[in-house]
Amino acid sequence: MSILRFYNNWHRYRRAVNALSHLSTYGLNDLGIYHGNINSIAWSYSHKPL
Repeated sequence: MSILRFYNNWHRYRRAVNALSHLSTYGLNDLGIYHGNINSIAWSYSHKPL
């Protein structure tokens, strides 16, 4: 994996975690997400091909 791809994946992961972490419990529930799942969901999102 190139350093650029690694950085882009990490950056997408951090943005996703940040965005999801700012949602309320009710907002997360509307999306079917629990607070404990934020990291794994963000990780899956960040490693999807664009």
